[in-house]
Amino acid sequence: MKALILKSKFSFIIIVIVCISTVIYAHSTGITGRTLKNGTGCNCHAENPSTNVTVVISGPSQVQVNSTNLYTLTITGGPLAGGGTNIAASTGALSIVSNDLQLIGDELTHTLPKAASNGSVIFQFNYTAPAVEGAITLYANGNSVNLNGNNTGDEWNFAPNFTLNVVNTTDVKNEGVVNSFSLEQNYPNPFNPSTNISFTIPQTGNVKLNIYDALGNLVETLFDGYLNEGSHQVTFNSNGLTSGVYYYSIIYSSDSKTFTDTKKMILLK
Repeated sequence: MKALILKSKFSFIIIVIVCISTVIYAHSTGITGRTLKNGTGCNCHAENPSTNVTVVISGPSQVQVNSTNLYTLTITGGPLAGGGTNIAASTGALSIVSNDLQLIGDELTHTLPKAASNGSVIFQFNYTAPAVEGAITLYANGNSVNLNGNNTGDEWNFAPNFTLNVVNTTDVKNEGVVNSFSLEQNYPNPFNPSTNISFTIPQTGNVKLNIYDALGNLVETLFDGYLNEGSHQVTFNSNGLTSGVYYYSIIYSSDSKTFTDTKKMILLK
């Protein structure tokens, strides 16, 4: 009788250990439903999000209908021996670029905690836009873990929601002539050592593109001259600058129009 009781207790303990191991293993190999789209975050690592952890989505803010574009998610801060993520989209389709991510349902998550490199963990993924125009939101979270074998000391945070516009250039009037001004978010962002800055001007005019540091000091004038109407791209090389927040500002003027715009970018070494 005692042997039977001991055997039952032993079986129960084994079942509990297996269940706990399964939960831990499932989380370490990715989990979905934890973004601001439909969840409460990575609360398996800590109860609340931490401002010590920064999670940023970067990529094109305007894409063509049915097109597939590359996006980057960057995690910094916290213990960050390794990191994981869950990525979701309001509509459209997500897909993996490399085997550090996996697609579960319509969301992406890590396969295993990815080791940090130079103070960050970076995941890249593709987003395929739907066949209709409109605003799309990309959602994500990121966890920063110490890889000590349990969740003690781990931290996480949500990424700011990333909004992109899906457009159909066949709808532009005058056989594709651009009739609007836009300054895109630099890509990649964060970047090291170089990044691309794209902008569109509605007609031939003068363009000045400046880089400023966080204190507003001019770092470099990337371009100053006349350009034809349409889309243009300029590459900025950090040229030995230190890590931090920088700003790029464009001033465009023509005979009938004047536009200015400024956006933030992050140099991360």
